Amino acid sequence: MASGKEYLNFILDQLSGLDDIAYKPMMGEFILYYRGKTVGGIYDDRFLVKPTKSAVDFMPAARYESPYEGAKPMLLVDEVDNREFLAGLLEAMFDELPAPKARKGKKKTD
Repeated sequence: MASGKEYLNFILDQLSGLDDIAYKPMMGEFILYYRGKTVGGIYDDRFLVKPTKSAVDFMPAARYESPYEGAKPMLLVDEVDNREFLAGLLEAMFDELPAPKARKGKKKTD
């Protein structure tokens, strides 16, 4: 089941207090970025985040769920109605998230 644009818009609205939130559609789902780093995504109308140590500490009772078959489990964010909670979660996770990978440029042809 693909995620709906309505749920994406709801989550983006909940995160609107943070600077530089972006998303990219990916095979019917949405990858979410905070200040250029991948934090998680919207999968089957669920907000899942990477299980960094800070995210686990921030949500100690969170369930691990797979975004799709064969994927590494991520943390399900249940408190999507709480803007302050969501902002705090992403801020707590930020320093532990890997920097974006450099894009490979096109090869020069002479």
